[in-house]
Amino acid sequence: MLKLRDVSAGYGKSEVLRGVSLDVNAGEVVTIVGANGAGKTTTLKTLCGVVAAKAGSIKFDGDELSGKDPHEIVNLGITMIPEGRQLFPFLTVEENLLMGAFRAGARQTRAQRLESVLELFPRVRERLKQRAGSLSGGEQQMVAIARGMMSAPRLLIFDEPSLGLSPLLVQQMFDVVRSVAASGITVLLVEQNVFDTLKIADRGYVLENGSIALTGTGAELLDSPHVRRAYLGH
Repeated sequence: MLKLRDVSAGYGKSEVLRGVSLDVNAGEVVTIVGANGAGKTTTLKTLCGVVAAKAGSIKFDGDELSGKDPHEIVNLGITMIPEGRQLFPFLTVEENLLMGAFRAGARQTRAQRLESVLELFPRVRERLKQRAGSLSGGEQQMVAIARGMMSAPRLLIFDEPSLGLSPLLVQQMFDVVRSVAASGITVLLVEQNVFDTLKIADRGYVLENGSIALTGTGAELLDSPHVRRAYLGH
């Protein structure tokens, strides 16, 4: 479904990604893990068209994404849940959700999509008429995910979804990611919570200093001495 080949990218003269190659197949949960500053978010911004690739190829079902504007990439079926949620705080939860259904393929079925999203997130249904800025951090994250699903994505990208959440809410968040994947949406997940992320991932990539250092199934990476030493403190 998604193929990155030898992708390099950065900001100005600063190179952040150096020859990154990875694959996400339909129906998978794939994760990119690594320390702060490794290039995880830059990878996501590059494939979403926010940062321009300086070299390499990014293809989604055969369509080259490099050079496309972000809205064109969304229209192909790729949606990212950004770090920090980035809701419209003075709009209601319902208005935030409807904002997610702006692309043509989603607008036509937004009433049905809204109902299916609310079935998955009953707490969000309870908060529909509240302003988004009045919700707790965990509730805002649920709204952000629900808004992303309103765009009818084929590939849903999560950038640090557990950031700032309590340990209990972190576990709930990973349950939500499992539910999203079970609904048939392919998932690409970037997280600093390496242990819980690899437990739910079909496959993973370890990104270090802008390059892929290691790849394997989630279970293989959990058993990797390098991963255990560098990220799990074992």
